[in-house]
Amino acid sequence: MLKYIVKRLLLSILILLGVSLIIYILVRCMPYDFVSNKISALQSNTSLDATAVEKMYEMYGLSDSSFLGILKGYVNWLAALCRFDFGKSFVYGDSVLNVIVDHMGVSFAVALIATFFEFLIAIPLGITAATHQYSLRDYIVTILVMVGISLPTFFFGQILKDALAMKLGWFPPSGLVDATKDFSNVFDLVLDYLRHMFIPILTVVILSIGGRMRMTRTNMLEVLSSDYIRTARAKGLKEKVVIYKHAFRNTLIPLVTSLAGLLPSLFSGAIITEQVFDLPGIGNVAFKAMMQADIPFIMGYNMFLALLSVIGVLLADLMYAVVDPRVKLS
Repeated sequence: MLKYIVKRLLLSILILLGVSLIIYILVRCMPYDFVSNKISALQSNTSLDATAVEKMYEMYGLSDSSFLGILKGYVNWLAALCRFDFGKSFVYGDSVLNVIVDHMGVSFAVALIATFFEFLIAIPLGITAATHQYSLRDYIVTILVMVGISLPTFFFGQILKDALAMKLGWFPPSGLVDATKDFSNVFDLVLDYLRHMFIPILTVVILSIGGRMRMTRTNMLEVLSSDYIRTARAKGLKEKVVIYKHAFRNTLIPLVTSLAGLLPSLFSGAIITEQVFDLPGIGNVAFKAMMQADIPFIMGYNMFLALLSVIGVLLADLMYAVVDPRVKLS
């Protein structure tokens, strides 16, 4: 086990190096950047000579766009990353790591609660659809799958927002907290947070359970047709034991594979959902930074997600040994 973990860690370091090089080159080769946007805004009010423009590029470390200049900038950026220095955001005027930490909590809370209800709803529905194939409940689950896969987030989120917030007035339409109220205790503040987050979480859950249900149903049908399942039934085992003890455990193997992307999804933020409901999450912050070509934030944020992705894949590999006794990590 230890030897396997060390090998995967060394491989992960090589992967992160390759990802960092790709991210840096792609971002530095963007056709525009924050400085050019800022210069364009300044030139609309006053004229800037070439010397002033060059000084602005030097101030932001973007003056040398040659191959050697980009390579030198990459080495300096990589060295800073090793010291956990993600650089300073041009747009927000603070270190990239501080911006991520300050806005990550909202996105994490929404994603964690939504993921919990996604698994709680999707897996039982997928199992019951597989065990009652071509029945009414199977068709209902199939319809829900199609709805969850087909509807775009901005469209469905706006429908829920209009129905539950605008027309019925049950929940706030946007934001994270009611700024007009003075909360005297923590309970009222938490309750207000939950009221503001209900529709965004509901949007994410409904649109995400479709894929999870389809995966569970497909894997369950494949396992139920296996020889050892027929043998278990022939031995006289109860149907619940056959399904939940023998079949469901093997169904977990493909689900564990999907968990590799769960860790980065908890911290990356739901960009479109946060845009629709104006949540101050990391997804909304990253979108605004990318729209303004904030190079340090874009590179730091993507490296942060790459690191989480590599950790997620490593954890998924280790979980295989838990759900599948045939897997021996060596």
